Amino acid sequence: MAFKTKPARTDVVIIGAGASGAAAAKVLCEAGVNVVALEKGPWRTKETFGGDELANINRYNLWPDPILNPRTWRETAADAARAENFCPVPQMVGGGTVHWQGWLPRFTENDFRMRTVAGDLPGASLADWPITYDELEPYYLKVEWAFGVSGEAGANRFESRRSGGYPCPPMPRSRYADKFMNGCAALGWNAFPTPQAALSRPFNGRKATVVSAFAQQHGDPTGTRSSALNVFVPDAIATGRYDLRPDSYVRELVLDVTGRIKAAVYQDADGDTFEQEADVFILACGAMETARLMLLSRSGRFPNGLANGSDLVGRNVTFHEYSAAVGTYDDPVYAWAGGGYVSASTFQHYEHDAARGFVSGGHIAVAGVGIPLPINWRLPGTPAWGAEAKRIDRENYSHSLAIAMVLHDMPQHDNRIDLDDTVVDAWGLPVARTTLKAHQNDLAQGRYLIDRGADILEASGARTVTKVYADRVTGNCSHQHGTARMGDDPNTSVLNRWCRAHEVENLYAVDGSPFPTGTGANPTLTIMANAWRVADKIIAERGAPARA
Repeated sequence: MAFKTKPARTDVVIIGAGASGAAAAKVLCEAGVNVVALEKGPWRTKETFGGDELANINRYNLWPDPILNPRTWRETAADAARAENFCPVPQMVGGGTVHWQGWLPRFTENDFRMRTVAGDLPGASLADWPITYDELEPYYLKVEWAFGVSGEAGANRFESRRSGGYPCPPMPRSRYADKFMNGCAALGWNAFPTPQAALSRPFNGRKATVVSAFAQQHGDPTGTRSSALNVFVPDAIATGRYDLRPDSYVRELVLDVTGRIKAAVYQDADGDTFEQEADVFILACGAMETARLMLLSRSGRFPNGLANGSDLVGRNVTFHEYSAAVGTYDDPVYAWAGGGYVSASTFQHYEHDAARGFVSGGHIAVAGVGIPLPINWRLPGTPAWGAEAKRIDRENYSHSLAIAMVLHDMPQHDNRIDLDDTVVDAWGLPVARTTLKAHQNDLAQGRYLIDRGADILEASGARTVTKVYADRVTGNCSHQHGTARMGDDPNTSVLNRWCRAHEVENLYAVDGSPFPTGTGANPTLTIMANAWRVADKIIAERGAPARA
């Protein structure tokens, strides 16, 4: 392989510039560490975002192009894999935070010890985390204040202890959030304003967030929403120590004679190949692509993939499945208006309760049915086109909302990411193949949570209620976890408690791949908090280089 002129060696290479990679870069650069970030996707600015629903939702404007970046899926290893855009996550500077709505709840104390709380679940590979909520709590607060999260401390009765409040009060409540709150109140259930990556007031030199339904999947043309692109990337750049290289596709990580990683081999937008050397390498590609890169990085020392002597890289993968109960009302609720996607939640059914007959629970929240226009909206079970479809749209679109749930997918040893043996991407490399069969616990939990959403709809006065049960896990939340789980025992984990590979001294992973369990809440806040924690540990152990 021919290389262009080799770039100068740096202190740290971070592969990925999304939520976790940008968070780690901010912390490292502000401590005096030189960082090179290799991001596969482009570096887009707010001026390139907008409300074109066809482009953003139907034509992969912000999503990975399935022709260039295909993936495959099968239910079991005995099945033939088929091409499927399984659990896509934007590949660009800022990652999924570029066009998210930004639900940022914390995990609870019991999320870190689900194996202890629930006991053994046959067919699953439940494991406690090697860290506790208390160890991560200070980093939750750091991220919330760096980001400017809007929320109300203590409003979630099931929230674990906090060392401080939110920097901004909750975002304004929408009419559909009022329905949700009223329904929960009628049932005697606790509800709270969803903590969001948005500014309800000017904060830290940034303007209050422009409230718009064109947020989820669209990008933010105002630049006022909180994201890695708008917050952590500029923070890192301001130090002068962050060399961010977009359109840089890392093909493999190569070792030196001692078994440490020597360099990342990558191609730029022109197809030229480079070898970037560093002291430390941090994977922040998302759990699927992190596992894929480790498996692609084969050597004499690791013939089955980097740091994969245990054959655990890619295994125990978990996702979140999003489904809902959908209701309609006589009065309009305008779910598409008032800032869109979600602004009220409940953890009433979040914690494990053995009496339900399944393990764990999930985050339930209110959401608009369309995202945000009728092009991608229809009531479940109704025609998708024609005169009848148009009539239903006219009569129900502004009168509908969904009570949605985040499913806690159970880890299983044979649910995994590996390399497809026939399908390659546009760069000629094997794509990520997902082998995943839902555990019966997942299906039972999903039905229970959707039934509780229907209860809220009925209690809030809905005239019709339709339950949409999930029959498999597709990863439609774009939440990925567990492919390089962390733990204290190298025989049962890939990374240690500091997210450093047991078998490679200078390799870390800080996305969702270290998570032993997926939990029932949105993971990005925890991913960023953990990335901050790991970056602090790297600084403490290795020190910031002396600067002239």
